[in-house]
Amino acid sequence: MRVNTVSQNALGLNIISHDDFEEIHLATLEVLERVGVRVHEEEALELLKNAGAQVDGNLVRIPAWMVQDALASAPCRVAVSNRNKERAMYLEKGRSYFGTGSDTPYTIDIENGERRTAVKQDVINAARLGDYLPNIDFIMSSALASDVPTEDSYVHQFEAMALNSTKPIVYTAADRRDLIDIVKIAEAIAGGPEELAANPFLVLYNEPSSPLQHSKDAVQKILYLAEKRLPIVYIPAVMMGGTGPVTPAGSIVVANCESLSGLVIHQLKSKGAPFIYGAGVPPLDMKTSLCSYAAPEEHLNCSTMVQMSQYYNLPVFVTAGCSDSQTFDQQAGMEVGFNLLASTLAGGNIIHDLGYIGAGMTFSNEMLVLCDETVGMCKRFVRGNEINADTLAVDIIEKVGPGGNYFTEMHTFKNFKQHIWHPGILNRQNYENWAAEGKSFEQKANQKVKDILNTHAPEELPEDVVKEVKEISLNRGQS
Repeated sequence: MRVNTVSQNALGLNIISHDDFEEIHLATLEVLERVGVRVHEEEALELLKNAGAQVDGNLVRIPAWMVQDALASAPCRVAVSNRNKERAMYLEKGRSYFGTGSDTPYTIDIENGERRTAVKQDVINAARLGDYLPNIDFIMSSALASDVPTEDSYVHQFEAMALNSTKPIVYTAADRRDLIDIVKIAEAIAGGPEELAANPFLVLYNEPSSPLQHSKDAVQKILYLAEKRLPIVYIPAVMMGGTGPVTPAGSIVVANCESLSGLVIHQLKSKGAPFIYGAGVPPLDMKTSLCSYAAPEEHLNCSTMVQMSQYYNLPVFVTAGCSDSQTFDQQAGMEVGFNLLASTLAGGNIIHDLGYIGAGMTFSNEMLVLCDETVGMCKRFVRGNEINADTLAVDIIEKVGPGGNYFTEMHTFKNFKQHIWHPGILNRQNYENWAAEGKSFEQKANQKVKDILNTHAPEELPEDVVKEVKEISLNRGQS
């Protein structure tokens, strides 16, 4: 090979320039100083006031230097383990991980294909499915457990995930009470608070209230996890034209204000505690009033937030793998293929919502199988092509010569698995073989889901740990 050459074999996506980063950042600082945010939590207000923010009731104006201090103290990377205390996700520039979404009120029944209200067993099924699928790196609940008391559902959902997968868990909690019990469960599994903090296998998904508000419950969760030094995602969901300006840049500024003001509170409570930045900035469809999960603007904005995270040197959480279609159809496949590739090219660290249809209202197990295949394609695509003496294969080209074939060459045998991606259930049969099989992709995906649920047994925890975990969730009504 020649010397002093540069090879780019990995693909990426650049949405905005460095000057654009600066403009968004400076506009954010101006809004935080001039407009401020409302914080509905007394401890946080006291922290902000004592640190130098201008506090007027629950309206807080944050000076630029406080934002810079928070950015300087927040970690540039967050390592997340699996249930077995093995590092599984390194949330840092250049690494992407994929997982399901959470808390859908409906699911598609795998037996009859009908949309129905989700129950706790659906959380268990999705966890087991995610545990098996090779391109699913973390799990979320994928359903709301409607068959348990509403005030206890998030704890039951975490228990279901923790007992049915070893993979990292991104979870939700309604309030501080939920969070305390969920952390108790995680500490029981990890072997104690210190062991959990050293190898966290859980990340909280938490949201401000757009536009420019931090609710009491959201802030109490920030403060609790900062003190525990456990990872938290604080992700605004600003709707263009609804809870934010209709222009993408304006809504990104609102989202950035919310995320960074949340970071300020978090770092004031515990400097260096793990914080994950991000935002969803979808449009409000002006014809239907739907918050579109699959609109190109949402994923363009997610890609912009990824680049902003790199500007701030923070790990980032974004959305993909979701569709506005109400069923598992061609629209669902088209939208998922587009947005998964976009978020992968952008370089999002935690990419969630795989398996969503119906604009985040419904989970489809078959859709998750499609997403798993699609992520495999995306990973192969962004890996690019390796250029070196072996891959250029000049000697093999000379050996085979004009009119020959490469199928029987040892070079082909040694390299085909590395350089050619092989699907699981996507069709690569000719017409005759495809017709003889007689199954659509949806039928094959459904069968794969059933096969996994019938045969895959997730690694079990020790009996005494399982008992302790279940007691925490079952005894909530008595606490």
